[in-house]
Amino acid sequence: MMDRPAVNKSPTQRERKRSGSDPSRPIVDVADVHQAFGSVEVLKGVSMIVRKGGVVCIIGPSGSGKSTLLRCINGLVPIQSGSIRVADFEVHQLRTDKEKIALRKEVSMVFQQYNLFPHKTALENVMMAPIHVLHEERNEVRERAVALLTKVGLAQKRDSYPGELSGGQQQRVAIARSLAMRPEVMLFDEVTAALDPETVKEVLNTIRELAREGMTCILVTHEMRFAREIADEVLFTDGGKIVEAGPPAELFDRPRMERTKAFLSQVL
Repeated sequence: MMDRPAVNKSPTQRERKRSGSDPSRPIVDVADVHQAFGSVEVLKGVSMIVRKGGVVCIIGPSGSGKSTLLRCINGLVPIQSGSIRVADFEVHQLRTDKEKIALRKEVSMVFQQYNLFPHKTALENVMMAPIHVLHEERNEVRERAVALLTKVGLAQKRDSYPGELSGGQQQRVAIARSLAMRPEVMLFDEVTAALDPETVKEVLNTIRELAREGMTCILVTHEMRFAREIADEVLFTDGGKIVEAGPPAELFDRPRMERTKAFLSQVL
């Protein structure tokens, strides 16, 4: 098994508080994870660690296990063996809905499809989970939701319904909705794949700003230029394994593995 890729950043005061006496403890720790759908093995011993405030981009061909890995980290897909820890949660040991809801206060995921409720306004979409899942007080949640829509550049669209918004605007509402849970880690699964080129930039700008503010981010993406710019570490996956990992300048400009070289020659 290859060594786990690590994203190294100096621990913040908040991290030191959360991590107790060990400020170097990764916030995400994936160790030798195997996962299969029936007889098809999707993840074949995947390992990685992410430090608090780190940004990891996962690239690779379709079917290489990228999205499945994110779903395993978020507890949406069970694993056959190995372990996954996010902050203080041993994700592979969670069984009940209550346990998984607690996890999703810590790690939130934005999908390729926005999955907004069409009969709810942008503001109502952002407010729903904190009110109905976390049972937080409505006025407090509303204030936070307005601030988050302002953060993603949609203050003037808070009373608009999804059908009145562009794809890029809907995706930014989805990001605000995830942030409303106040997570420590954000997972992004090909969030620009369904967008037209004109709206990709506005979504990437939103993610870029989150990363600059210190949000821990793990992104599955086909936006290679964006990955080069934003990531501390890039992981190239193929066949359910991490084939190669390294800082963007090294992986994109000086890949070591022939499979990585072949893939990059097709996408760069």
